[in-house]
Amino acid sequence: MAIAKAERLMNLALCLLGTRRPLSKRELRGSIEAYLEAGSDDAFNRMFERDKDDLRELGLVIETVENLDGDTGYLARRDSNRLPPITLDAEEAAALGLAAKVWQQARLAGAASGALQKLRAAGMPETEDAYEVQSALEPRIPVHEAAFEPLMLACRDRRPVTFDYRKANSARPEQRQVEPWTLECWRGHWYLAGWDRDRGAERVFRLSRIVGKVRSRAGAFTAEVPDVVTVRETVESWAGETATRTALIRLRADSGYPLRARAISVRELGDGWEELEIPYGHGLDAWLVEFGPDVVVQEPADLRADVVDRLRAVAKD
Repeated sequence: MAIAKAERLMNLALCLLGTRRPLSKRELRGSIEAYLEAGSDDAFNRMFERDKDDLRELGLVIETVENLDGDTGYLARRDSNRLPPITLDAEEAAALGLAAKVWQQARLAGAASGALQKLRAAGMPETEDAYEVQSALEPRIPVHEAAFEPLMLACRDRRPVTFDYRKANSARPEQRQVEPWTLECWRGHWYLAGWDRDRGAERVFRLSRIVGKVRSRAGAFTAEVPDVVTVRETVESWAGETATRTALIRLRADSGYPLRARAISVRELGDGWEELEIPYGHGLDAWLVEFGPDVVVQEPADLRADVVDRLRAVAKD
């Protein structure tokens, strides 16, 4: 679920739970920032109806009440939505502890540790951390890019940002104006999905290619945030993961291990070179350029031409 939608659903639930009388659509729209930013009444109505249905699917009991004036109001009575006491056994507590370790290297480490402390204070069993004592493996999501924290906060707060971005086929970065939606880690790299204002379209950016600082900008989003942001599917498409063809490349020995991991077949050619057959899809040319002189495309001809064009563009810059 996109961060913006999760925040919107939580705000709606709090409004409905925190009132003693039914609230009309007009009152709810004036109380929730995301609804105020809706471009039109129709956009707000669609958003509100989806959110109301989603909350009901999550288990929130929402009542629809018609007052004497004929207006429709909504509320969620606390006694109808009271949860039973939450208890955790030793295995569940261990699983939460393991999940908290995932974010040790990121800004969320403090929040994860704080959440565990509150659960322990509420009676969560203190168990020996078998994962730490007995296992040499530890789950972590690497966060080395300086852009991660400001982009995470911008996604949470729905603030537009600008940053300099270096494309794979360009030696010089270009400034981008983006409305950030969500961040996702895929194959060890972090990606940002959002609305590129200059191009007027959805774009996905690899954080390692962001140069310099991420700068926040005032103002509201101009494009509606999708209910589901398919970062992984978009990245897979651009990386050729959804390929239906194959390409034949020459790869220098002891290099290009990500390419080797995806190879369908590998054949030694001698003189320090090997021949690989790899899946070929949209965006493969941009990926191959990153390996520089260690890769030579043999076929198909259109992929070879695309790689040559990208290398010429880099040389020209």
